[in-house]
Amino acid sequence: MASIKKRSLVDQVYDRLRGDIIALRLPLGSRVNVNELQDSLGVSCTPIREAINRLQQEGLIAYENNVGARVLTLDAKDVEEITQLATTLHCAAARLAMKQADHQALAQQFGERMAEFETAQTPQQQVTAVHRLVEVFYVHCGNRRLDKSMLAIQGQQLLLRNLYANHGMDREANLADFRAMLAGVEQNQPEDICAALEANAQRLAQAVCEDLE
Repeated sequence: MASIKKRSLVDQVYDRLRGDIIALRLPLGSRVNVNELQDSLGVSCTPIREAINRLQQEGLIAYENNVGARVLTLDAKDVEEITQLATTLHCAAARLAMKQADHQALAQQFGERMAEFETAQTPQQQVTAVHRLVEVFYVHCGNRRLDKSMLAIQGQQLLLRNLYANHGMDREANLADFRAMLAGVEQNQPEDICAALEANAQRLAQAVCEDLE
């Protein structure tokens, strides 16, 4: 029987704060006050500070002189850089997956994830479906270091996806991108997959930048 791993208090606080930032329950630029978190979470300052440090390393929290910890702020350049890096990693994962994975199995899993997006009822469900859809390439890419590189910026990209979903994600345009990706898998055309990934990323970046203006 597999042992049950107990999650540390730091992990729990980290997951709570990370989820609140990504889901925009903590707005961009809002102050992260340790004393207030102690009261609301009922824990000491030590695990809170450690969780904040982890979120700082992930780029979701920044420290400002004479201010303290704040949720990150974004401008058009930030959105461009996050989008470019994430798309580069997605395309690398897709190319590797196409080289190593069974295309039929890959297409089946991708199609199942696309169906999740089609039936999503809320913006959060849409974001989760898109995340799981792109994740298929990482599952099959066979490169753990590439996967870890994506994890380093995953929080920031999920934040962008939530901003896009709140903007009013264009479901039909996104489905067209996903269908193009699926066709690329079925026809063994990795460059077509990457073209669709890039088109989808640009649509997200444009919508988010419009809201940030």
